Amino acid sequence: MNEQQNPKIYLLPNLMTAGNLFCGFAAVLRIYDGAQDANFIEAANKFHDAIWFILAACVFDLLDGRLARLGGTDSAFGREFDSLADVVSFGMAPALLVYQIVLGEFRNAGWMIAFVYLACGALRLARFNCIAATSTGSADKNFTGFPIPAAAGVIASITLFMLWLNEGQRTIGQWKYALPPLMLFLSFMMFSKFRYPSFKAVNWRTTQSVPRFLFVIALLAVTVKFYQWMTAILFLLYLLYGFLRPFLSPKRRREIEEEIGEETPGEPAEETST
Repeated sequence: MNEQQNPKIYLLPNLMTAGNLFCGFAAVLRIYDGAQDANFIEAANKFHDAIWFILAACVFDLLDGRLARLGGTDSAFGREFDSLADVVSFGMAPALLVYQIVLGEFRNAGWMIAFVYLACGALRLARFNCIAATSTGSADKNFTGFPIPAAAGVIASITLFMLWLNEGQRTIGQWKYALPPLMLFLSFMMFSKFRYPSFKAVNWRTTQSVPRFLFVIALLAVTVKFYQWMTAILFLLYLLYGFLRPFLSPKRRREIEEEIGEETPGEPAEETST
């Protein structure tokens, strides 16, 4: 009883979750500041900041689970804290970003689309917590449905690409109208049955051959050099893989997922956080 009333708070994993929450909060503040700015160039700079905070939150979210599993410190407290941070960073911040860029033009329909995305993300996280609380089996290495951090990454990276594509202009351009249907599509994907590799098998002990190692280095270098569009490509490839995965042979699927250190277990599962 005392342990339930005073849950253990593991320092390093929950510090990463706190970093995730801070980035989400900072993103919301920058989006709000940009909405108040009549100068489009200044507003675009603040939206840029918000996008980087959302992408940084993805990194913190990746690290907190890694540190928890590395130290064997998975906990109910960490799982709940992680979900609350995810609602802000990957639910509220992307929904508010798209609302300020384009959805505000549609008035009631606009905020309803933003809310559908936010609600689907929150419901997905709540569903995971319920499953995790009653689960007694070992965790799978796959996600069922598109994970909400990746959904936020898709929105943030595509918005980054649009801002870069129309850099120096007074508007983002007509491509911004692709964001509302994209949000609705991602809302559906978060509850779909498509399965995605979770990268949980990649840790400090993961080994690769020299050619694969060099390929990873080259990919990272290209991503850093051309971050304006490479981040969008990487997130979209991850989204697309869920559609293609059922059509791949088990051998081909295993070969692809071995490239990133993944296993291919048989039963579906939800995401595991700290």
